[in-house]
Amino acid sequence: MGGVNGEKQRMHNKKLGAAGEKKARAYLRLHGWKILEKNYKNPFGEVDIIAQKGDVIAFIEVKTRLSENYGAPSQAVNERRKTRYIMGAKYYFINKEIDCTVRFDIIEILNGKINHIENAFHL
Repeated sequence: MGGVNGEKQRMHNKKLGAAGEKKARAYLRLHGWKILEKNYKNPFGEVDIIAQKGDVIAFIEVKTRLSENYGAPSQAVNERRKTRYIMGAKYYFINKEIDCTVRFDIIEILNGKINHIENAFHL
């Protein structure tokens, strides 16, 4: 996909994703989570949200869609993305002394409705 229409689509997707991440952070706060990082950049990519609740630190991928034309939003989290999240989590804990349970979650937002998938994938 190239040209003007491709650029418009990329900008639309970026805005949709940013709005979804903002909604996900509000949802997490409402449910007692503390946001530690948003858009955490590391050598392996970017983690959308790192949040803590009690002794759990969750690395959360947010996927936002307006329809299921391309499947459920969570289906877009492929093995490559999971590996990047796991490596990003390992990187996050370098030089940190934190005793916690690490979890990898997905928050999918479909037509404005939130589905929080806890323990979506594992180390």
